[in-house]
Amino acid sequence: MVVVEVNGYTIEPGADLEEANLYEADLNGADLKGAYLKGAYLTRANLYGANLYGAYLKGAYLTRANLSAVNLTRANLTRANLTRADLTRANLSAVNLTGANLYGADLTGADLTGADLTGAKANQDTTWPEGFDPVAAGVTFE
Repeated sequence: MVVVEVNGYTIEPGADLEEANLYEADLNGADLKGAYLKGAYLTRANLYGANLYGAYLKGAYLTRANLSAVNLTRANLTRANLTRADLTRANLSAVNLTGANLYGADLTGADLTGADLTGAKANQDTTWPEGFDPVAAGVTFE
């Protein structure tokens, strides 16, 4: 297991990073499986290809974060702010996005199988995977 330090925080599977300030952090390919990131500040962070399987990101700030090709299977993103986040080709199967802010997020090619989007908010700038019906999934447009 590779353990790295970013902005004074230890980045490893299962890490407790509640409310951590990881603004613009480079976490490309990081293994954060099961990490506790409640309220973490990950605005503009690069998480390309990272493993966040089962991570707890309730209320996290992921505005403009690069989450392309990330594994968020079974993660909890309740009320997370994903405004203008890049979620292209992300694995979001069985993820909890209840009440999440998806304004302008790019979900092109993302896997949303079994995802809970009840009460998630989106706008006309949000891009969805081909054939996905956000309204049927419970998304609210504003």
